[in-house]
Amino acid sequence: MEKRIKALYIITIIAILAFLGMQVYWVYGRYEFSLKEYERNLEKQIASCVDDYDAIREKASDTRADSLKNHGSDNVMTVPVFSLQQEYGDTVRTTRTARIYTYLFSAHELLGLEPGTPLTNEQKNQVVELAQQQMTEPADSVIFDASGAKDENEAWLATKHVQTERKCPFTTGGIDSVLNKAGIKALTMVTQTDSMVWKTHVETHKSVFNPELSVTIPYSQLEGKTVTIVCPISPAEILPGMWHTLIISILVSALLIVCLVSQISTVLKLSRLDRMRNSFITTMIHELKRPISTLKMCVSGLDNGRLMEDTGVRKEILYETRRALDNLSSYFSKLRDITFNDVEQIPLNLRNLNLHDLFDDVAAATTLPSDKSVVINNHIDKDLEITADSSHLYNMINNLVENAVKYSGPAVEINATATGHDGNIELCISDNGNGIPAADIKHIFRRFYRGKASEGTQPGMGLGLAYVKLLVEAHGGDISVESALGKGSCFTIKLPQL
Repeated sequence: MEKRIKALYIITIIAILAFLGMQVYWVYGRYEFSLKEYERNLEKQIASCVDDYDAIREKASDTRADSLKNHGSDNVMTVPVFSLQQEYGDTVRTTRTARIYTYLFSAHELLGLEPGTPLTNEQKNQVVELAQQQMTEPADSVIFDASGAKDENEAWLATKHVQTERKCPFTTGGIDSVLNKAGIKALTMVTQTDSMVWKTHVETHKSVFNPELSVTIPYSQLEGKTVTIVCPISPAEILPGMWHTLIISILVSALLIVCLVSQISTVLKLSRLDRMRNSFITTMIHELKRPISTLKMCVSGLDNGRLMEDTGVRKEILYETRRALDNLSSYFSKLRDITFNDVEQIPLNLRNLNLHDLFDDVAAATTLPSDKSVVINNHIDKDLEITADSSHLYNMINNLVENAVKYSGPAVEINATATGHDGNIELCISDNGNGIPAADIKHIFRRFYRGKASEGTQPGMGLGLAYVKLLVEAHGGDISVESALGKGSCFTIKLPQL
């Protein structure tokens, strides 16, 4: 039975650990999924911020064209012109060439106005149309091979990005400002490669504890210019999105662990009850064996005619018979009383007793081991009277004296004292025995409880002190104990007097 319980205990622990491992793995998977989802959304936000910054740069003034103006020509305007040439050969490959021209002209000359005259928006649009009709030689031109574009629209967009970059260069300060407005804290870095870059490159987290997202976006594909945006991600930003998952996981884990622990606890309790049952049967047989053996001997003596002729022997046999029957009656009364749940159910036959004489009777009836030196001292006043049930009070004192003898070393001295005050009588029974551990003192009056110091060394069911406490409470009294390991114990019974 013990091996099965230990095996079940080990299996339960392994099951709990395995389940917790599975739960941790599942939560980790959910965290990874939530983190990737968060990174996808963050990637979209970053791409949107780059687009917004491109739109801002497109509306900015053409700083490069201004540098091409002639000195003193403050009324000169610039117009960029895009062209895309596509050649289709015999093969599937398509060759695209992107050309960007920049023209300089005088708006006032084209409109026939005096220099310095303010221009309206309508006049600015008109002068652009006139300039495109009359322009011949560009002030600046650049040509790119846009064959790497997947289609014509991507080539046109790349050409437009080049013009935007030449008009208003991409800066880390500018993109940082847009990212900060969007609530994104990131480290930005602008780089330029020798080859054209057409696709966005994304590097997701490599560590779940310190994750970060790196996004490299080409902002001028034909020139090979890219911006790398690195965003550190705090796990605190991920966990709020999976709170329901964590709560469900914790609740399910707690419920299963509680069920498994409750199961093993129930099994251990049943095992303990089984051990107590066996101990109860063993102790009951042991307790009944002594008076029954005495009765058998007495019956055998009664059957011997020669012994019965001796008056002294006959009286001794009758005395031992009555004593054995009294012990049986007392034992069965103890078993009956200990089953009561309410102390008021215990019948009491109260009468005045001489406490000194009662303790002498207990001391005389105590079985003294042959391998121990036992001294029992009665320091109770010889005239001290107490009102109590004689049988129950006898059993109380007898249990305490027997315990003092049982749980002691080779030599033990037991002392009994009693005082009366405030309508109560306090009976103190002390010894210099083994003492009681502090951890056991608060439990020793519980039914079937046996301290670690007594388990396995002395027979018993753990009912003696519980029985004493029950009888004391039935008298309306109280019992307490003071003890120290290696020095002994002192039990004090306090009984109210009517």
